[in-house]
Amino acid sequence: MRFETRAIHAGQEPDPVTGAVTVPVYQTSTFQQDGIGKPRGYEYARTGNPTRTALETALASLEGGRYGLAFASGLAATAAVVNLLQKGDHVVAGSDIYGGTYRLFEQVFAKWGLEVSYADVDDPAAFAAAVRPATRLIWVETPTNPLLKIVDVRRLAAVARRSGALLAVDNTFASPYFQRPLELGADLAVHSTTKYLAGHSDLIGGAVVCGRKGVYERLKFHQNAEGAVPGPWDCWLVLRGVKTLPVRMREHEANALAVARALRGHRRVSRVYYPGLADHPGHRLARRQMGGFGGMVSLDLRGGRKAVERFFSRLRIFCLAESLGGVESLVCYPSVMTHGSLPEAERLRRGIGDSLVRLSVGLESREDLLEDLRQALG
Repeated sequence: MRFETRAIHAGQEPDPVTGAVTVPVYQTSTFQQDGIGKPRGYEYARTGNPTRTALETALASLEGGRYGLAFASGLAATAAVVNLLQKGDHVVAGSDIYGGTYRLFEQVFAKWGLEVSYADVDDPAAFAAAVRPATRLIWVETPTNPLLKIVDVRRLAAVARRSGALLAVDNTFASPYFQRPLELGADLAVHSTTKYLAGHSDLIGGAVVCGRKGVYERLKFHQNAEGAVPGPWDCWLVLRGVKTLPVRMREHEANALAVARALRGHRRVSRVYYPGLADHPGHRLARRQMGGFGGMVSLDLRGGRKAVERFFSRLRIFCLAESLGGVESLVCYPSVMTHGSLPEAERLRRGIGDSLVRLSVGLESREDLLEDLRQALG
């Protein structure tokens, strides 16, 4: 089955008891057993729930993997991946990553003896140079947050294989509709399902998809042992969102491309970051490994923070808020919001300055979005 068909049907067969065509919300904490050691497939909802199983099956299918696991947030999914490691292990991470991931590496796992090195995502050779004998994980985002850089997954997969490390790709910005890292050689695809997969800004969730049984079993152990799992209602909402993912992503991309083109020539904008633009440094790579360029656009405004504040105060449709990937358009100030956990010097070194603005381009009328940006910049 093709992607659009699997988005509607994978893991979501009609209910065998009632014939309901929508997966039921199994709002229960526990399940009756037929005898001691004789469960009917489920025992306790932290360990497993039929609604969650449907979601995990659907996500595995969409990412081209064998196994899916749902978590209570994107960071809970990230933490489960990092928990595959041992004290003294080494991680090579991309230099442009979500601030929450950086915080997790530097303020949570570092105290347990995990070492992390950061490689320039613009230079695949930098990852190979950063690998040590103790390297067990390579972690990247592509497109990256917030600078929309494109990382060559196939080349990093080769680096990971040579070093005996796992390659994990945060695929949140692209969604599995536009990019499937496992098909490019990655071991793990990670998502904040809060974003494009759910698509309606009404839940928090995360997911990991993999293809190797041994890795899945270790992740499943952590999912159950740590208990950072989504409730059945949140799983149902993600399933509902997944059904329209292809349609939404095509429109997100069309709107984002129009926005990027309009901003690129504006006198108050010094730079636009969007891989769909032909002059983007990662454009050709994105065309090779992605099916589309996504709905995220970043830009640098002339005039620094004061200009940004004036811009934000004049917007009428774009809403100043954290997050991304919903049907509504959002605007974010990374240096204070998504990447506020990075020390200032570290932020600036990575190119996240006071003039940087991140847009999550929604599904409103394209003309209305362009008019809103023009009048706010006016």
